[in-house]
Amino acid sequence: MKKIYLLVTLALTFTFSSCSVYNFTGTGKIDADTFQVSFFQNNAPLVEPGIDRTFTLALQDLIQNQTNLNLVKNEGDLSYEGEIVDYRISPMTATADQQASQNRLTIRINVRFANRKKEADNFEKTFEFFYDYPAETQLTGSVLTTALDEIFDRITQDIFNESLAKW
Repeated sequence: MKKIYLLVTLALTFTFSSCSVYNFTGTGKIDADTFQVSFFQNNAPLVEPGIDRTFTLALQDLIQNQTNLNLVKNEGDLSYEGEIVDYRISPMTATADQQASQNRLTIRINVRFANRKKEADNFEKTFEFFYDYPAETQLTGSVLTTALDEIFDRITQDIFNESLAKW
């Protein structure tokens, strides 16, 4: 009977001790309490109004939802800044009569990440993703919203993984 109690105690000890190092987002233990996301200016040659604010808020929301870090306006332990460097629409596939049948919206964002507590983690990197849509569809309204949501979901998750999850 004592062996069963010993095995159960050991199993519980290993289970609960491992929970303090990893969490469900895969970030492990973050040696920071605060983060800041500076406004990502839209410097793309083709400017879509409002996407700079939308992206900045999307990155803030993702980090707040997947960590216990507190958002601050400045002097955060972790700092994200950068700019939107490309917003491009290009034809992807053509029909037999040389008409585009599908277009692709591509957005590229340059990010500078700084970890004040662990400078070895600092980086500057470009993240890019795309959304394909039918050529006969105008990239406005709900189509644009869907495209931006999909692109920004992927880019913000890639930034999160690169800066905090180390995937």
